[in-house]
Amino acid sequence: MRRFRRLIPFLLLLSLACGFSPGALAQATPPASPTVTVGALNFTEPLILGEMISQLLESHGFDVQREFGLATSADAHEALLSGEIDLYVEYTGGGLVSILGSPVPVDMPDASGTPVASVADRTYDAVSAGYLEQFDLVWLDVFGFNDTYTLAVTRTTAQTYNLTTISDLASVAGTLKLGTDQEFADRADGLPALKSTYGIEFASVQPTVPEAMYEAIANGEVDVITAYSTDAHMRDLDLVVLQDDRAVFPPYFAAPVVSQAVLDANPGMADIINLLGGSIDDAQMMELNYQVDIENRDAADVAQEFLASQGLLDS
Repeated sequence: MRRFRRLIPFLLLLSLACGFSPGALAQATPPASPTVTVGALNFTEPLILGEMISQLLESHGFDVQREFGLATSADAHEALLSGEIDLYVEYTGGGLVSILGSPVPVDMPDASGTPVASVADRTYDAVSAGYLEQFDLVWLDVFGFNDTYTLAVTRTTAQTYNLTTISDLASVAGTLKLGTDQEFADRADGLPALKSTYGIEFASVQPTVPEAMYEAIANGEVDVITAYSTDAHMRDLDLVVLQDDRAVFPPYFAAPVVSQAVLDANPGMADIINLLGGSIDDAQMMELNYQVDIENRDAADVAQEFLASQGLLDS
């Protein structure tokens, strides 16, 4: 034992002479994986997109916690501000009107007659600037599809009342029941906007979760629903979309919204998530939704297959 103790100083000097420092072992220990909490709203599309983001980050070494099933955009926004989540997918029109309380840009040329940027581009620019200034939140690249609100009826209802536009609906809405999601009745870009723009009043309004809303129109419990343009149920139920002839609904391009502090703490994270930018068009998003809602596939599996098909995951 005494011999061993005498060897310790000698071995320490030898290690220093060879360039080894006591802190080298600690430096050689791999750092802990960064942890990110991804949120998602409580309907199919954000769940699929939330899974895409989560799996993409995990493939780049992030430890991802999922907080899915947030009831409303307001809930998700508050969770983001409080630090309960670090990011979630929001829609440009919803962020502009419901969160920022700003008007929708008008699609018209400027004073010189030169066309300005599209309503979609100006909506994105407005939410990007407004969120960063007011909340220190960053809008990353849009996925590419526009999941705007629509009003939809069954083909029988459309034929019975000769409906092709929302203006047509306004004249008979007093006898019809409207089914909506949980937010539409109170959102500034929802029922209040419909009333102020079209003067529309329904016999009753029944808010519920999206899945139940589609079941209600299929079963004849409601006559009109507030649908989403990329929702698979539209195709499955053969619903007729009424033209928004007065352009009451703004563009709803989906994009991740992330805390600036989280991006600062994780350099390169934005670049990873932006690999999804522009990768999904309207038809593709409806197909992904169809696989989950109609074919009853798991959202995580559908997301994984899409990422693999884009070369974003190792096979």
